[in-house]
Amino acid sequence: MTNRGILEVAGIQIGHCTNLEGATGCTVILAMDGAVAGVDVRGGAPGTRETDLLRPGNLVEKVHAVLLTGGSAFGLNAAAGVMKFLEEKGIGFEAGAVNVPVVASAVLYDLGLVTHTVRPDTDDGYQACVSATENAVEEGSVGAGTGATVGKVLGMDRAVKGGVGAAAVRTGDGITAGAVIAVNAFGGVADPKTGCILAGPRGASPDEFLDSVEILLSRESRAAAPAGVNTTIGVVATDAKLTKEQVHHLARISHDGLAMAIRPCHTIRDGDTMFALATGSSPVEADLTALGAAVVEAVGLSVVRAVTLAKGLGGVPSASEWKGSRE
Repeated sequence: MTNRGILEVAGIQIGHCTNLEGATGCTVILAMDGAVAGVDVRGGAPGTRETDLLRPGNLVEKVHAVLLTGGSAFGLNAAAGVMKFLEEKGIGFEAGAVNVPVVASAVLYDLGLVTHTVRPDTDDGYQACVSATENAVEEGSVGAGTGATVGKVLGMDRAVKGGVGAAAVRTGDGITAGAVIAVNAFGGVADPKTGCILAGPRGASPDEFLDSVEILLSRESRAAAPAGVNTTIGVVATDAKLTKEQVHHLARISHDGLAMAIRPCHTIRDGDTMFALATGSSPVEADLTALGAAVVEAVGLSVVRAVTLAKGLGGVPSASEWKGSRE
């Protein structure tokens, strides 16, 4: 069945640029009419662009795009391609004689899965916009999740593939909350409902995943991957009409959804960053408490979909491939 995920929110489009040979890519979330935006950055190793602009109290309230990209800090160059695409369409913040597109961005580290020399660039950001659609979200090892990996507490030799996942949840009053998450976590991923480990450090036998938290609490954790090679980044969106302060609140609590599924989360080795967008297309006045709960659920579901739909790349198997290797 086709998954629309965050596209259930009216006014949102999403596009990927995927480089399987280089094991990297980027994902753009477009709000062509503008969306009130917020951000919350956690973890010890973030890489971001235009996040200060989104904080409450600053001049600009709306963004026109958020870019999630691989390539570590080099990947931030892809945002220039998103700006070029929007400028060609006359979309942006009115600043004197020009419209300046407001494009926020966050990066994850995927360098070295196949190569250190290929990173998303201006052309990739532009192509992600060209491919943007309102119809369905492609998930798994695509876009910003192409080179993503998870469960790295024992190093890359025991990791499994991460990826991009998307989901949407509707409140009882008809407000929609959607999410798209690129999962490249130091920790493993568990089902938020059952606690069952879905992706983590590979055990000694096929089909076995180890508990990242238990490993961290043992001496074995000294073999852990270095800081800065992880990070989960994502966007939550809603059709509710919200203020900048309220959207910032959604960005903040969206991290609860990450923490429900990723264990451990927000470590010094991750740079977890979450953006929030409100398109204001719904006529219904939102209950912020219910909407917040929907956002958290959508994020948790997106994380699960990211790792369960991923495919192996660069010698790192996906969780489904590792589980199937016993057969």
